[in-house]
Formats: sequence, C-alpha cells, structure tokens
Amino acid sequence: MTEKTIRWGIVSTAKIGLDKVIPGIQRSKTGTAYAIASRDLDRAKEAAKGLGIEKAYGSYEELLADPEIDAIYNPLPNHMHVPVTIQAVNAGKHVLCEKPVALNAEEAKQLLELPKDKLVAEGFMVRAHPQWIKAREIVRSGDLGELKAIQTFFSYYNDDPGNIRNKADIGGGALLDIGCYTMLAGRYFFDAEPQRVVSLIDRDPAFGTDRMTSALLDFGNNRHLNFTVSTQLTPYQRIHLVGTKKRLEIVIPFNAPQGEAVQIRLDDGSLLGDAAMQSDIIAPCDQYAELADVFGRAITGEAPLPYGAEDAVQNMKILDAIFASAEKDGWVSIG
Repeated sequence: MTEKTIRWGIVSTAKIGLDKVIPGIQRSKTGTAYAIASRDLDRAKEAAKGLGIEKAYGSYEELLADPEIDAIYNPLPNHMHVPVTIQAVNAGKHVLCEKPVALNAEEAKQLLELPKDKLVAEGFMVRAHPQWIKAREIVRSGDLGELKAIQTFFSYYNDDPGNIRNKADIGGGALLDIGCYTMLAGRYFFDAEPQRVVSLIDRDPAFGTDRMTSALLDFGNNRHLNFTVSTQLTPYQRIHLVGTKKRLEIVIPFNAPQGEAVQIRLDDGSLLGDAAMQSDIIAPCDQYAELADVFGRAITGEAPLPYGAEDAVQNMKILDAIFASAEKDGWVSIG
C-alpha cells in the first residue's frame, strides 16, 4: 500500500469487471486499479490501456506474484471463485470475490481455513449502496411498523447457449446469478437468518440450468420473504418491504445505474393506486466504488469488515437449501 492507497489486481477481463467494478475502483477514495490479468496477454493489454491500468499480465499466476498488489478482485466464472481466491490469499493478497462466492456451501467452507490476516469478502455491492442503507435505517426506525413481508423480483432474458449463465456445470442459472441478491434482501432487512425454505424450480430443457426459481423463506416470528428470479423473463427488478404501518419500495434495487440518482418510495396505503406514495431521492453514487471503499477501509484497519468469509458461507447454505427444497418438493431447514 502507498499512503493507504490500495493497489488492486483484477484477475480476468470479465465484462462485469471492465464495465462496472474496475471503473468503481478507479472512482473510489481508497484504491486504484493497478494491474489486470488475462490468459490472453493482448486482451489484458487492451483492457489496461482502455481503463488506465498500469500493468497487464498474460496469466493469473503472474499477477498474483506481483508484490506491489494488495488486493485482488476475482470476477472469474463461478466454478473458479474458490480455487483462485485460495491461490490469491496464499500469495498474500486480500480478495473481494464476485458473487456467488462458490458453487455450494461445502466448497465455500474452504475459505474459512485460509490465513486470517488476509480478508476475503463476497462482492455484494448492493449492501454498500446508500439506498439499501437508508431503507434499512427506515426499517430499524419503526416507521414501517413491524416489517413482516418482503417481496423481491429480479429477471432478465438470456437464451444464448454460449453464455456462462447458461452453463449448468460451471454454476449457471438464475438462483446463483441473481437469486443470491433477492435472498440477501431478507437477511439484510430482517436483520435475521431464515429458518426454513420451500421452493419451485423450472429448468431449461437444453441448458439444465434453473431458468426460473421461486422461493418462500421463513425468518421466524411470522416474517416471510418470497422471491422469483429468472434468466428468461422480461427484465425487471423490485424490492417491496411491507410493514404493519407502511410499505417501502426500492425501484432499482440491484443494478442501480452508476453515478445516477435513484429513489425509494414510502406508502401508508391510505389512498388507492399508490396515490399516497412519497418518493425519497437518493443522491448519485457508484455502488462499486462504495464497496471498494468498504473493503479498502477494512484492509487499512480504518473500519471493520462488515461481511467476511463466514457471511459468504451462510449465503451459500441458504442457496443450497433452496435447491434442495425443489428436489425434495417440500420444506428444508437451514442450519
């Protein structure tokens, strides 16, 4: 680190990294994108030139061996998250890993055995966005009354057989790609863990991936989260937090536009047709820059890491239970 500036290395030229995360790191207060690696050196050099990154490597191993790099962002395909994260930590780097952190909880548990002096976190940028933080503050204030029901929906349409999201053997499908976000909303806003789940899954007959998954999660004390996610429906997203006094709606909860204002809405239901709804505008921000700063401040010791490897394993336990429920055709308890 140079004067508390985190030097980031990015493994791969994945689209999420090039379009979202690297620009976010460059806009962050704590870090800079210092190096990028690809199995194709020319591709790495092209990405580095386009994004103003100092170093380019033709292999992940070369990047991990660079002593100038403090932290790694790992946006590789899902089946490579754990192996490369382990390599990075063993090379002395902190790691922010793209979600989902693993293919299942058993694989994710390997992260708990890594040296504790290096931080590992799952890259849920939504928890760093001011709209999620503000919404949870409203929930905690009691303004909604008792939060009893959360409804979430997230979908897009992608039937490209060559896309990694449609490859079952490397962790494709709706639940791992976007259902992790809708599930996470329950943990975040209820400030609790689900006790059991029941789910339905529709699988693509050609890909074998879950193209539509719906689930009901029981958080105890009569608190429910239900969601539907799909890789083959009209693009849409929303979160509804419904309490005994009011409801709160997050309009673009998951991929909020970088650098643009967003809104959350409150409604006490006193008038039909949302006529009593009031909007709260959240100032423009970059949730990827915010996430980089959360991780960066934890690396420098300025603030604790709010969500680490244990949190990532818990996310995978819940996702495993959702898959298991559909196979069992019934409720599954979450340990």
